[in-house]
Amino acid sequence: MTEPAGPGDVPGPVLVVGTGLLGTSLALACRRVGLEVLLEDVSSEHLRTASGLGAGRPLLEGDQPGLVVVATPPQHLAVSIRAALDTWPDAVVTDVGSVKEAPLVALRETGEDDLERYVGGHPMAGSERSGPLAASAALFDGRPWAVTPHEGSDPAAADAVEALARLCGAVPTRLSPADHDRAVARTSHLPHLAAVLVAGRLADAPSAHLALSGQGVRDVTRVAASDPALWLEILGANSTAVLDVLGEVRADLEALIGAVAVPGSADLTAILARGNAGTAAIPGKHGGPVRPTRSVFVSVPDHPGELARLFGDAGEVGVNIEDVHIDHDPGRPVGLTELVVEEARAEHLLEALESRGWTTHR
Repeated sequence: MTEPAGPGDVPGPVLVVGTGLLGTSLALACRRVGLEVLLEDVSSEHLRTASGLGAGRPLLEGDQPGLVVVATPPQHLAVSIRAALDTWPDAVVTDVGSVKEAPLVALRETGEDDLERYVGGHPMAGSERSGPLAASAALFDGRPWAVTPHEGSDPAAADAVEALARLCGAVPTRLSPADHDRAVARTSHLPHLAAVLVAGRLADAPSAHLALSGQGVRDVTRVAASDPALWLEILGANSTAVLDVLGEVRADLEALIGAVAVPGSADLTAILARGNAGTAAIPGKHGGPVRPTRSVFVSVPDHPGELARLFGDAGEVGVNIEDVHIDHDPGRPVGLTELVVEEARAEHLLEALESRGWTTHR
């Protein structure tokens, strides 16, 4: 197992340009291990907020960062990266943008003499919330972090960016910029657009229909609440790769429509089974193989401390909770809590919780 990076593995101090959700979270993660962090932002309010949260201090004249992290909106990435390369000729420069090829192409148009110091990066973490107040030092813990050196990148610069990802608690994965953009089109941009389409079907739905909303529709639509302006930029920057995968989905949707028209058809069975296969292909916890899990459903009164008591009881009987979902009962002050646990431990947990007075649903 790879050891986490320490502050000495990252050339400091680290300058974070852009103190939104990702930039401030990254700064907080660096401060968590004692690394000196400098902050810069065109928004004085964001800069003041991030500094007040303990993410670092504002950049001062004479500061010499060893690593610059550009965390600006997608349309400003190339300009901000170029400015960092020009201003800090001895620093490694990276970014946290969700698209890698377009900024690299724009950078090459401005000159390639110093691009060996630039290595792209993209932590696969975020939130439907934005801004420094939504930031957390734990945002990247256990999350994938794409490190995308180009053909001219200095290997030492790539190592420094990888060390930064490990220091922030993430799991670095190296990809070429082109492979990265194809990968995120499939694993991030398409899921977001699918959530948007499903959520859009709810916008004008009758209230009687919406009253039947359960955890499934909440799970599918959660990311659709993200900032439309940000996603407009992301999709515009990665339109080629996104259009390719949308074309594949269009063909799948046509096939699905035809299969649903014939209930019980072998084609529909195959489509549903392929969905099972795709779910199973997603890496499990810590990037390891997927382990069989089972859901345990427990009624939890909607009172302060009840959820903590449930988690405490599960911990006392030695069962680790892999995931949790809460579906509130609109008619009663109670919630149906779904605890996802290892399949082999599910029955033990059910019996233990029932013996402690919890109402379970088998």
